[in-house]
Amino acid sequence: MPLDRPDSPIGHRRSLDRGTAPASLPTRTDVAVIGGGLIGLAIAWRLARAGRAVTVLERDTIGAGASLAATGMLAPAAEHEPGSDPLLPLALDSLRRWPEFRDALEAESGRAIDYRADGTLVLALGRDEVERLRFRYDLQRRSGLDAAWLPGGEVRRLEPGLRPSVTAGIHCPLDHQVDPRLVMDALAEACRRAGVVLAERTPVTALDWSGGRVTGVRAGDRGIAAETVILASGAWSGEDGLLPEALALPVRPLKGQALALRTTARTGGLARMVWTEQVHMAPKSDGQLIVGATVEDCGFRPGVTAGGLYALLEGARRVLPGIEEMEVEAVWSGYRPTSDDDAPILDTLAPGLVAATGHHRNGYLLAPVTADAIADLVTGGALPEVARPFTRARFDRPEPRRASA
Repeated sequence: MPLDRPDSPIGHRRSLDRGTAPASLPTRTDVAVIGGGLIGLAIAWRLARAGRAVTVLERDTIGAGASLAATGMLAPAAEHEPGSDPLLPLALDSLRRWPEFRDALEAESGRAIDYRADGTLVLALGRDEVERLRFRYDLQRRSGLDAAWLPGGEVRRLEPGLRPSVTAGIHCPLDHQVDPRLVMDALAEACRRAGVVLAERTPVTALDWSGGRVTGVRAGDRGIAAETVILASGAWSGEDGLLPEALALPVRPLKGQALALRTTARTGGLARMVWTEQVHMAPKSDGQLIVGATVEDCGFRPGVTAGGLYALLEGARRVLPGIEEMEVEAVWSGYRPTSDDDAPILDTLAPGLVAATGHHRNGYLLAPVTADAIADLVTGGALPEVARPFTRARFDRPEPRRASA
């Protein structure tokens, strides 16, 4: 769904309004990227910097699927949970790449992205939540993550606006965050300056095949020949009908609703990201406080709901009473691209066709390593070692053995 923000304060988060479909698309390009979200633009920028001619084809507007609906968390410690150990090396590798990614992006776009290295606090209220939080903390420590257990008094020293009922917390000092609006604005500008063609409202309707190889794409009645086509269409990667059944990707949308509050000196706010069992809250340097996000396995059902907004506001109010006086600036929803194991799919699906999708709620965290890995795959023919566990092959079921006669 579009994430345009109307004049009403209760609306969808704004789009970038940066370019529309070109009057004439190129008939040939080195790389055609299907999808103009964070992952698609990061890959396009990286390949353009490597000297490739790149065209990005976006079915809606830049960032409209999940990228402008996200909170912008770069939080491998807070995100770590049972079952996510295979993803952790990729997440930590990407976090290490973020400072260089940030510096290059800001320099080449001329735009700041509000990169904040304030860490995350994960909170508990009451005995049951403390027990579950202790389990999370033990998991973090076993996995070698930098995390510190804090009693309630220490938590409130770091964040004085929290309720006295906050019982304990985990401080994850190496978790960072960015502002998605600024990142997407910077990426669009950096792509443009690098010569990338950005075509909005230009859905790809078919892939061109020849001799078992993908040779380009069709956008309506227009054809674009390409040496490589990259499928980076997020939640639509498993839905758009472009792939033959044998190459279908196990990716589906998980809807999330979120809202932005306006903090003031009177209302107070937060100095760093705060997580609870119900919500996460991320303060931005412009005074916004982002509260997110619901998790709804309901397909592409658009819009925001009273129940979703109530859950967000009540979850935030439970630990931060000052939100009662904050103005609601915007509400929105988006679709996380989620694979069957909540990890990305980075792979060559067929000669000339590459996939970069399924990042679930870790798109911003994984953007640098994804862009570098796909660039290595396109230019050098192989994924770097850290990305090799995330090919489509992990979903293939082995053929059952036949009993011998």
